[in-house]
Amino acid sequence: MDENGTDAAGSTDSPADPSDAATDPLADADVFRVLGPDGSPLPDATVPDLSDERFRAIYRDLVVTRRFDERAVSLQRQGRIGTYAPCAGQEGSAVGSTHALADDDLISYQYREHGAVVVRDLLSEYLPYWMGHESGTEAIAEGNVFPLNIGIAAHLPHAVGAAWAFDYRDEDRISVAHFGDGATSEGDFHEAMNFAGVFDAPTLFCCHNNGWAISIPESRQTASDTFAEKAAAYGFEGVRVDGMDPLASYAVTRAAAERARGAGGGPEGDGDPSADGDTPRPALIEFVEYRFGAHTTADDPTAYRDPDDVDPWRALDPLDRMEAFLRETGRIDDEGVAAIRDEADKVVADAIDFAESVEADPTDMFEHAYADLPPEIRRQRDELLAAVEEHGEGAFRREE
Repeated sequence: MDENGTDAAGSTDSPADPSDAATDPLADADVFRVLGPDGSPLPDATVPDLSDERFRAIYRDLVVTRRFDERAVSLQRQGRIGTYAPCAGQEGSAVGSTHALADDDLISYQYREHGAVVVRDLLSEYLPYWMGHESGTEAIAEGNVFPLNIGIAAHLPHAVGAAWAFDYRDEDRISVAHFGDGATSEGDFHEAMNFAGVFDAPTLFCCHNNGWAISIPESRQTASDTFAEKAAAYGFEGVRVDGMDPLASYAVTRAAAERARGAGGGPEGDGDPSADGDTPRPALIEFVEYRFGAHTTADDPTAYRDPDDVDPWRALDPLDRMEAFLRETGRIDDEGVAAIRDEADKVVADAIDFAESVEADPTDMFEHAYADLPPEIRRQRDELLAAVEEHGEGAFRREE
């Protein structure tokens, strides 16, 4: 803490209200929070200084993300998309943190932070990926979102490399890498953290601690008291935040982003005068949260966790808390909520219509793996194209 009551990430510590202990699974946790479980600002909390439009935009993106998540699970059950990673319960961290960034900051994510894509207004471009079209990942890269990563933690060194390049070229950009708590057991995590710390690469490491790495509980993942404290080994700061609190997620990310920039050039152009010096410094943010559903649509969470364990976390639902905050502060009413829900339905429906209109091109599977196709791969491509020409595309398409 400094003389302003601010921690190293630039956030005022607002402990949970002890009266919430019976219904709040984070009541006794040492995490940064702005909103209590009921959506009211905590007594000592500082609400981010945002416009009413920005507050409503955060809520709108939470609602769109939840609606997309519901529809995506349904689409997978119908066989219309592939295996999907649900994000219900974790929207607050992805949406809140992305709102705290500049549009040209680079986001590199794992596979559950769909809210980042929603904030960047890339949902229609993104959904084709889940239907098997690599054009989806190419399109979101145009919006400064690196394609999702399936290899656990494998994207972290690349994210740090991009941040180092930004610093080398004197670009006012940072790199933000999302990953789950399971990724902290991979060597790539430690190598990336060490490199960022040594070379002051402007990187935010966003660890989503939802209590489970598929079926492995947090207690079997690390002997450390927290994931945030791992940053100390690499010479920079770590902070824990209630990831189901969109405003806390925003505030912590915003402060860390300003520090990563060297205390200047934030999304609204106002630096952090309390930061020490102008050297960019990385940060590790541990978002403490819970996924309401399965790890992926191929997972059965009842095999390793008691369904009753989920119920207390539903009291921290980020959508409910943000809506309650907006209502309590007079920033939204029934009509406004209904309008946002209707908009979310339309945004998601339009994204699905667009994704299902994308035509498959069999040559796509041979592109971008090699600069020059090896002879054997070239032979396979030519053989496939010859078969398509001989038998027609209909012979290769699945009947609906």
